[in-house]
Amino acid sequence: MEPLKIAIQKSGRLNEDSLRLLKDAGISIDNGKDQLRASARNFPLEVFYLRNSDIPQYLRDGVVDLAIVGENLLEENGEGLESLVKLGFSKCRVSLAVPKSMEYNSLEDLQGKRIATSYPATVAKFLNSKGVNADLHTINGSVEIAPNIGLADAICDIVSSGSTLFKNNLKEVDVILKSEAVLAMASETSIRTSSIYDKFLFRLNAVLQARNFRYVLMNVPDGNLNAIIDLLPGMRSPTVLPLAQEGWSSVHTVIKKDSFWEVIDELRKAGAEGILVCPIEKMVL
Repeated sequence: MEPLKIAIQKSGRLNEDSLRLLKDAGISIDNGKDQLRASARNFPLEVFYLRNSDIPQYLRDGVVDLAIVGENLLEENGEGLESLVKLGFSKCRVSLAVPKSMEYNSLEDLQGKRIATSYPATVAKFLNSKGVNADLHTINGSVEIAPNIGLADAICDIVSSGSTLFKNNLKEVDVILKSEAVLAMASETSIRTSSIYDKFLFRLNAVLQARNFRYVLMNVPDGNLNAIIDLLPGMRSPTVLPLAQEGWSSVHTVIKKDSFWEVIDELRKAGAEGILVCPIEKMVL
């Protein structure tokens, strides 16, 4: 049986989170830090450790079947590729930034200006859609220093916390693209019909679903059960079990991480007590 081949960054912000995702999916990878290729011990999978900029071509050429990359890379160099699943990590944005001393009111202020970037195709597409003409300078690495050395009037680069912009006396003025890690594949590929691909995607989705939810247990007076149940957004319906103490029940459910605190506040107001919150390792829907 031919193993599934997946590419991840050899180093950088995507590497560790990509390997952690595979590990959480029950796939053990031999240490490949100094290798270009490593095999899983317990799943038909081979990992290729590649430079980020090389990954799109490896996908197009069919050297690898899948890859974990940033959406920003697909936007810039993703012809013939498609995003399958958003993975929820390495979130960032591709943004335009200018010196703090520059007066900036709208995108029109960049008309005719010089913009340094590692994402020329992305920037050109964005500016064209807004009717702005600018002179793009393609730079690989250290884009943020371009205005300070007189090479450009503005930059477009990846922004996470904004600390790099701050250190270089720049301010973020427009967000072109919001990005996160995704699982990508070539649009023209036969791997979709592979049973290994189906199993791999099933495992990944089980891990990703679990990361978006929390398992919650609480004690509820029986007289408040209906009010509590009405507040719960569980997978189908909550589990209700009687406690040893008469007149009380234990309610078990799952709550989405992004609405967790709001729901918990409402549950407390409705009479829930002894609320316990647990992470979920896997979730199979």
